[in-house]
Amino acid sequence: MEIPRPNYETWLKPTSTVSLIDDVLTISTPSPFAAEMLEKRLSGTIHRTVSRVAGRKLEVQFKVHGSPNENHAKNIVFESTETSDSMSPKYVGKIDYAKSYALKPSFNFGSFVVGPSNRLAHAAAAKVAEAPGTVYNPLYIYSEVGLGKTHLLHAIGHVLEKRGLTVMYVSSERFTNEYITSIREGSADKFRECYRSADVLLVDDIQFIASKPQTQEGFFHTFNELHMAGKQIVITGDEPASKSLLQERIQSRLAGGLEVDLQPPDYESRYAILQSKAPDLEPAVLDQIAQRAHQNVRELEGALNRVIAYSQLVGAKVTTELADQALKSLLSEIPKDVISVDEILNAISDFTGIAQDDITGKRRDKATAEARRMAMYMLREDAHLTSSRVGQALGGKDHSTVLYAQKRFEQLMETDSSVRQHLATVRDIIIRSRRSKVSAK
Repeated sequence: MEIPRPNYETWLKPTSTVSLIDDVLTISTPSPFAAEMLEKRLSGTIHRTVSRVAGRKLEVQFKVHGSPNENHAKNIVFESTETSDSMSPKYVGKIDYAKSYALKPSFNFGSFVVGPSNRLAHAAAAKVAEAPGTVYNPLYIYSEVGLGKTHLLHAIGHVLEKRGLTVMYVSSERFTNEYITSIREGSADKFRECYRSADVLLVDDIQFIASKPQTQEGFFHTFNELHMAGKQIVITGDEPASKSLLQERIQSRLAGGLEVDLQPPDYESRYAILQSKAPDLEPAVLDQIAQRAHQNVRELEGALNRVIAYSQLVGAKVTTELADQALKSLLSEIPKDVISVDEILNAISDFTGIAQDDITGKRRDKATAEARRMAMYMLREDAHLTSSRVGQALGGKDHSTVLYAQKRFEQLMETDSSVRQHLATVRDIIIRSRRSKVSAK
């Protein structure tokens, strides 16, 4: 119900689960192309859904069916019963508060490619790793997805763990699960002891507690205790603290340290990243891939993987001609599933009875605001527009307004089944409209 039917039929229906080990859910796909498209286009929806089902934040990875690393398993059992404040009490269970998420070995300072777009953030992270608790405390790193926030967070953790410090690395979802469960089970003292005895607290994706006032209360007190004790705190988010939806007192705490951002990589950085990932490829091939203005590192790596997979499938050496063909075919796959801005606005207007000019205008009555919120969500999920382009399509709305509306719509989908039904109906309107146009031809 959360994605268009054509996307489901093309990309999700042929997949299956392989394993769930150490909070990593492995999904089998029929081809490298399908794996890349799932990672590139639907990873956000998949992450949200499986994490909601599991009751904790999971990492998702995709394996091509029949690859050497694929271990088939018929049944997937979610072993943890952690819960968030949006879940039913029946999922509540004992939690091992002493367990931090594992740090990825590949996410270290040595593998982080430094360029103009991330030099300040890298330097700040390195300084924190050198002198924890004394400078830049807290360190708040923010950016859009796929630009290296989590990489730097893990890199700091690796250095400080080697120095013998107790590092607690969690996602904001994990923090929420444990905090709410500690209240329900009457184990708040154990929760506080776990978090406040850490030498270093690393929290990923803090924006996800924005809609959870009770969790923000717990986080605020945990933050204060650690900060006053001189313990290092590093947090990542998707926007500046002052523009986030967090409580003002938390915003002020984050802004009181050092706040740095990561920008999309420029050409030189993209080339350096590709060279570090595929040093054996010809410079001309790397140049051809780097010339494309990829918005984040994941898209860049996806393009590289696409070229390499294409060469393996056709049994040919990677050349500039082959790379061009591989990337062109990638682009040609997308339009048949991507829905246009006009299609989305027309369908929402038909369903709600609200004129398109009002949806893209400045009217603020409840019905119009709800229609506009749905449009902002669909323009991201169905038309694959960036937040800036969504804002432009809806009359020049700013980036923070778009992010807020999209998050609010996601929250409503989780708690209100009618919102999901309305979304499905609008998508059906688009499908019927497309079919009628095809029949007319």
